[in-house]
Amino acid sequence: MGTGIRQAGEGDRATLVRLLDEAFAHDPVSCWVFPDEAHRRKVHGLFLGVFADIALAEGRVDIMEDQTAMALWLQVPAGLPEEEDDTPARMRATADPDNERAELIGRLTGAIHPHDRAHEYLLMIAVSPEHQGKGLGRALIEPVLERCDRDGIPAYLEASSERSSRLYERLGFAFTGTTVDLPDGPHMWPMWREPQGR
Repeated sequence: MGTGIRQAGEGDRATLVRLLDEAFAHDPVSCWVFPDEAHRRKVHGLFLGVFADIALAEGRVDIMEDQTAMALWLQVPAGLPEEEDDTPARMRATADPDNERAELIGRLTGAIHPHDRAHEYLLMIAVSPEHQGKGLGRALIEPVLERCDRDGIPAYLEASSERSSRLYERLGFAFTGTTVDLPDGPHMWPMWREPQGR
């Protein structure tokens, strides 16, 4: 692939938002949240920018040095949060206040997120459309999974399509058995990965 990975910082925010917007512009879940394509083009980056802000402030963002792909990670501790997560409401308020779906998506995924064990959470991974299918996603994920295996830490994600869930299966993730069913919309596949021994 010929490009390295570095940790992103606040100065990369515009690039992160652009990558997220491009990579998920036609994703089934994004299309459900924002069914009108013209409206989606206006607000989609604002919506996904909240994820970038959270990962920059509280987690880790890995980005290819050539800015073709990035991954947002959060370390989730064991135990239920002490207070309700305001992220879904913030996403709706930031991007599309009149759109209930902009908040509902976060409420539904949050309701099924496991909290019994500490884990690495792959919040989102984005590869620019012209570079998809070249192994960049795997290149971003594998170093974190190797660290998880070394430290005995599980990992978790929600796949936004059945196709992407099959890609994650190759990395050791397994479907938890219950989809997130968006009302009159697509399904999401929660996936868990136990640390794997050498």
